[in-house]
Amino acid sequence: MKPTNPVFTGIDTTVFETMSRLAMAHGAVNLGQGFPDVDGPEDIRRVAAEALVEGPNQYPPMLGLPALRQAVADANKRFYGLNVDPQSEVMVTSGATEALADCLIALVSPGDEVVLIEPLYDCYLPIVKQAGGIPVRVRVTPPDWSMNEDALRAAFSERTKAILINNPMNPTAKVFSERELQLIADLCIEHDVYAICDEVYEHLVFDGAQHRPLMTFDGMRERAVRIGSAGKTFSLTGWKVGYVTGPAGLMDPISKAHQWLTFTTPPNLQKAVAYGLGRDDSYFAGLTQDLMSKRDRMAAGLAGLGFSVLPCAATYFLTCDIGGLGLGRTDVEACETLVTQAGVAAVPVSAFYGSDAPTDYIRFCFCKQDTVIDEALTRLAAFLTAARAESA
Repeated sequence: MKPTNPVFTGIDTTVFETMSRLAMAHGAVNLGQGFPDVDGPEDIRRVAAEALVEGPNQYPPMLGLPALRQAVADANKRFYGLNVDPQSEVMVTSGATEALADCLIALVSPGDEVVLIEPLYDCYLPIVKQAGGIPVRVRVTPPDWSMNEDALRAAFSERTKAILINNPMNPTAKVFSERELQLIADLCIEHDVYAICDEVYEHLVFDGAQHRPLMTFDGMRERAVRIGSAGKTFSLTGWKVGYVTGPAGLMDPISKAHQWLTFTTPPNLQKAVAYGLGRDDSYFAGLTQDLMSKRDRMAAGLAGLGFSVLPCAATYFLTCDIGGLGLGRTDVEACETLVTQAGVAAVPVSAFYGSDAPTDYIRFCFCKQDTVIDEALTRLAAFLTAARAESA
């Protein structure tokens, strides 16, 4: 038989799904996949439920309900001072991953180079390759996830069509500095490059810091698109509601890609997200404070057990250096040991690299109930204590 598409043939199942299956098989506490274990605000869910019953439940407009597009535009103005036309510069998608696919398919042609920053979210590489793009990878380096500015400059050339940047960044929990963002903006302008900005963790930034979209930098308004996620902002990841903001000239081809992928998104969920984006500042501040508390709870517990915990400025995730803990030769072995023997699922950070990955780091997800975090720490403590006693 003729071969199938080589981009997807034989590709590994996503590491999140793999670790979640192992967690279920071994009755483990799942700190691998990045989703909260409680649902988001009841009032938002109630709006969705009532809209489902009341209807209409037919196709909404392809670009999204006008109410949600207006809410996204208002949020851009409220949080970042961006003036956005909801009619021509906002589109609703069935999740941020679909939004990424729309942008890459619409803006990248076969043979175009796309700058990616490693470690990177696992869907980036296959989507870039399916669009015909050539990935050019630049790394941020642990433990502080610093960027090599010379390497970034070298990644840009006349062949570069776009840079895909995740800020705040999964899996590193890095927030790019003003200096780093300014350099990226300067390079995009110098080389006439589009910026596809995955900003789904925009409201999960800690320690008094504020997210700044790349789109707000001089010269970037007409060459950047930014992607947001109701799933992350309202702890409703199963809803798969995302949104893209960008200049009309770019949104036109992006919307054409969208119409052939999902076309539209459930109208009741769109109505509820529009309501949610209008919530007052106390909601967004409370979300940040709650996650900071969970971060600190887990970080203190892991450090007390001997894990070297890396800085976490945003997102749902803590990365740990496992050197010296004797959990295995690699991060993959360490995660297999923890899920099968300690009853705690984590994710190997090497899964977020295309090749030649470091193998000393694993990632824990802390957007869980305190009782779940405490149970995971108790299990890890019992396992490590027993392992150390056995090796003594």
